[in-house]
Amino acid sequence: METVCIKVEEDFLRDIEKTMKRHRYATKTEFIREAVRKRMKELEKEEILESIKKAYGSSKKKTTPGEYERAREEAFEEIARRFK
Repeated sequence: METVCIKVEEDFLRDIEKTMKRHRYATKTEFIREAVRKRMKELEKEEILESIKKAYGSSKKKTTPGEYERAREEAFEEIARRFK
């Protein structure tokens, strides 16, 4: 495991510590790791939704119900693959 150092303002650090205590985190490391993991998942979801929007939502031609259903199924399969 590698060590990463960060610098934060004192006010922000106090806010982190207050939040940690309220939610019973034992260490700052545990709190920050979880926050980073959560943010990474959020960003990944945003990327997936954006790629789906580009691939299936920006068609200039009229979409048939069958095409729409296929696109929806492919989108959900893509999401399922990424979040296994």
